[in-house]
Amino acid sequence: MLPMMDGLQNYSQQAIQAARYIGQGFTVTLDHMNRLPTTIQYPYEKLIPSERFRGRIHFEFDKCIACEVCVRVCPINLPVVDWELKKSVGKKQLKSYSIDFGVCIFCGNCVEYCPTNCLSMTEEYELSTYDRHELNYDQVASGRLPTPIIRDSTIEPIPNLVSLSKGSMEGHSSSRNITNSTV
Repeated sequence: MLPMMDGLQNYSQQAIQAARYIGQGFTVTLDHMNRLPTTIQYPYEKLIPSERFRGRIHFEFDKCIACEVCVRVCPINLPVVDWELKKSVGKKQLKSYSIDFGVCIFCGNCVEYCPTNCLSMTEEYELSTYDRHELNYDQVASGRLPTPIIRDSTIEPIPNLVSLSKGSMEGHSSSRNITNSTV
């Protein structure tokens, strides 16, 4: 009779433990039901990139001294720097500069090590094209400044998705910047 009582007691303890686990699962589910949605509808709504976002590289032709540091620090030797030596001045003169963003890994080494700061990262991330050869930017294309998302007149902030409930983004900032496009 005693082993049967021990078995019954063990069974009831396991049933209570299972009910606790189910209760914990329900509390997580109920917590998520009270949160606002974080999904955005991409072409019409856009997230504002963070300050340190590594987007398309911007190039300033006038600042470049053709030192080729960007080529040496690039893990894939991507930037193509064409220059000629001006013997009268004794300096290099830049003729052309191009980057193929179809191959670029956006590591940011070229921007970090450029001695004249002629390279910078932009917040532009919409680089998709139908032809991969269109991703080869020369000094004219890479010198074009993108319109920042914040200053774009067709984009408005979405007020109901600016912040989430406390605890929903542990380890992250307390709010997210989300924008809405009025196309």
